[in-house]
Amino acid sequence: MLENYTELLDNLKHHSHFRDIKDFEGKDEKYIYYKGKKLLNLSSNNYLGFADNKKITKEFLDYAGDKYSFGSASARLLTGTLPVYKELEDLISSIFHKEKTLLFNSGYHANVGINSSIAGKGDVIFSDKLNHASIIDGMRLSEGKFFRYPHKNTEALEKLLERERKNFNNAIIVSESVFSMDGDIADLEKLVELKEKYNCILILDEAHAFGVFGRNGLGVTETLGITDKVDLIIGTFGKAIGSMGAFATGSKTLIEYLTNKARSFIFSTALPPINIAFSKWIIENKLPHTFEKREKMLSIGRKAGSESHIIPVIIGGNKETVDTCEILFHNGFFTLPIRPPTVPEGTSRLRLSLTTDITEKEIFDAISLVKQTK
Repeated sequence: MLENYTELLDNLKHHSHFRDIKDFEGKDEKYIYYKGKKLLNLSSNNYLGFADNKKITKEFLDYAGDKYSFGSASARLLTGTLPVYKELEDLISSIFHKEKTLLFNSGYHANVGINSSIAGKGDVIFSDKLNHASIIDGMRLSEGKFFRYPHKNTEALEKLLERERKNFNNAIIVSESVFSMDGDIADLEKLVELKEKYNCILILDEAHAFGVFGRNGLGVTETLGITDKVDLIIGTFGKAIGSMGAFATGSKTLIEYLTNKARSFIFSTALPPINIAFSKWIIENKLPHTFEKREKMLSIGRKAGSESHIIPVIIGGNKETVDTCEILFHNGFFTLPIRPPTVPEGTSRLRLSLTTDITEKEIFDAISLVKQTK
């Protein structure tokens, strides 16, 4: 009965597509321990070094004591909620100057829940072609229609809007701000212009920008001064904040709609109170003191040719990319091959992720080594 699955797995292995879960021995800030080696971790989203940080963990636990449990045992709409959840939602609403916020268990939960529910029959979503898989999965579950426009091509988007907007009731434009696999940044000001011109709802996923961009770490929308013009902003706590979970912040109407319609929220056991409290504590006590080191990290990324702290190094073939990771491993760097379907065929790559602790020399040593292998 399982022969077909075995054949599919063999095919993945043959084409260097096969993935497995690594047996790491430990993590310590910018380092990871694997196969008996201490490696510089260039595949982490721990941008500010708050996760895997013993000093931060001890400081938080000294503050928290036994106030927060390690399980919620229920969905938020049942009994899986406590004051700390509302406190975190109110904090996010306050710093973004939005009416209301809703917590989700992860960025994937947020994007699937939002994009599957925001568009019903007679509605339409316009999505950047390189948006994250969670956005694509959400759109596929939606009862609305969706169009994917070429990456960052706002001219193509406008042509789509001119042709299609009149045929639908609600229209939604959805994009990442910092794209997770390319490190480039969408033209957010143009997206705002188009959403206003064509009467659309604009949803921006700031997963890789929240905690990194902006004086207060609110994302690219803060940097551009357009936070108030975006209808729904998505952010995660599992990257720069070093915790777990995600949020959507926007108008009272949209958040209450999602509370009643986003199935990934309604039918999921809530995150443990200890995680919620940690996210809140980091945002209140640690994030405000990171501006200078965040700017330095972004400066290193730009020197490496990226628009952000995510540096793509495109290799091309799957096997060549896997082999390059192996060479880096033997030289003290941990990287992972990024292959289809995560990226388009023929563009397999290394996705080098900076953290504020990684030095300019360290990242350029890694890039230089990759170039030598080509």
